[in-house]
Parts: sequence; structure tokens; C-alpha cells
Amino acid sequence: MSMFADLHLHTTYSDGTLSPFELLTKAKEIGLNTISITDHDTVGALDEAIAIGTAMGIEVISGVEFSSIVEDREFHILGYFFDYKNIELLSYLDYFRSERLKRAEKIVNILHSLKIPLDFDAVVNKVHGDSIGRPHIALALLEGGFVRSYQDAFNKYLGARCPAYIEKQSVPPQELFAMITRAGGLSFVAHPGKFLNDSLLQTLIQSGVDGIEVIHPSHSHGVIQFYRSVINEFFLLESGGSDFHGGERKDDAAFGKYTIPLAKVDTMRNRLFQSSISSLVE
Repeated sequence: MSMFADLHLHTTYSDGTLSPFELLTKAKEIGLNTISITDHDTVGALDEAIAIGTAMGIEVISGVEFSSIVEDREFHILGYFFDYKNIELLSYLDYFRSERLKRAEKIVNILHSLKIPLDFDAVVNKVHGDSIGRPHIALALLEGGFVRSYQDAFNKYLGARCPAYIEKQSVPPQELFAMITRAGGLSFVAHPGKFLNDSLLQTLIQSGVDGIEVIHPSHSHGVIQFYRSVINEFFLLESGGSDFHGGERKDDAAFGKYTIPLAKVDTMRNRLFQSSISSLVE
């Protein structure tokens, strides 16, 4: 089995195209024995995935992906190793999912104003799990013949600064970091090379993030080296993964290619252990 882990994967519980069983089967086929499912604003896949993973000999680390905003810029936060049945965390997730539904309805209404008669039920029918998002709207637009491709939906209507774009509801990053910590987990800035400049990254470090997702398909070798230098300077942790969704994302080739050594996962566990010892001493 591989000595590497992919800690950024999505399932049908949010905007991925594979069920937990299909995802774990794919992980086993390529030799991964440690993964994390990081669906957007939901931990609904974890009970099923952990049970399947145990049967297959694959460790499934609890994970989730949140959105937040700093200085009018959206970025994503990954949480790992937390108690995914923590009441406070589940309450947050319920809130975010309800806000996602409201946002999707508003987007469809804007599309109607643009003379695109997309039926909201067609969007809902694309949702197979807990969390609705723009990818489901894009798929419904494609199926309805309103766009030429999945990416065309984002380029014309759903992407940032496009006519049907609506910013996601979010809470301050320090609040999310603290909540993940209280649930016993670690927080990471997801794929910062896509969203963050150096100043914003410094703000997140000062706000208490535990680490950075260094390995990601959007990060070049130079970007990876830069974030490793940041990690070393600020005593942060390193994560990484393929950000696999499947389907129209056409990112199958990334699965198994963007991984981190299991030693990095052990370092995360050690940090959590040290934190628990420190809290007992205090």
C-alpha cells in the first residue's frame, strides 16, 4: 500500500460525483490507504466512509471544507481530525447548508431575470447528498441546454463577477479556527495559491490557523516551495491532496497524483497530542 495520503476529496454528499463507496474503491485501486473526505459544509459522508474504509483497510480521517471571507476575498478552510459529531460543529454545518439553499434559489431567480428559465427542481435533482452549490446549478444548466459545457456555465453566469454570482454566507476565519479546535481538530488554509496574497495569508496565520494545504493541483513547484518556507518560518503543518470531484471537473488524473507522505499525517497527530497534553497541564 502507498505511504502517501490524499487529504482533499469530495463525494456526492456535496459537489463530488462519486459516492463514498465509489471513492474508496477508487482509492484502493490506486493503492491509497489514508484519505480524508472534505465535503463542503457537510460531514454526512463520514459515517458511511469510515465503515467502508475499515472494511477495505483504508483510514478515513474526518474532514470538511468551509468558506470564509477576509477583506472581501473568499477563501476556503479545511478541517481535519475533529469530532464530526460535535454539537457545535454540526450546528454550524446546518446553518451553512441552509444558507447554501437560499443562495441557490437566489441564483436561479437571477437566471430567470436573464431569460434563462431554469427550473429549480432540476437543480435539486442534481443534489445527491446534503449540500447544494454552484456545481449543481452548472450541471442543470448544461443538461437543460442553456450552456455549451460545465465550465461555460461558470464563465458566463456563475463565476465571480458574472451576472448570477452571489457571494456565499460565511463567518470570520478566526471563529472557524476556534470552532475546529474546540471540536478537537486542526484547521488548514485550502489551496492558498488560488485565492490569497501574502498579506491575507499573514492575517490567517495570526488568526490561529494550524497549517497550509501545500500540495494541490493549482500549485506550481515554485508555489509549493514558497508555502513550505512559510510553514517552516511559522511552525505550521503541511497538508495536501487532489481536490478530486470527478465528472465534469475532468480531474480524474489528479486522484493519486497529489498526495503527502504519511509522515506529514503523523506530524498532525503529534501536534494534536502535544496540544492535549498542554491543555491538561494548564
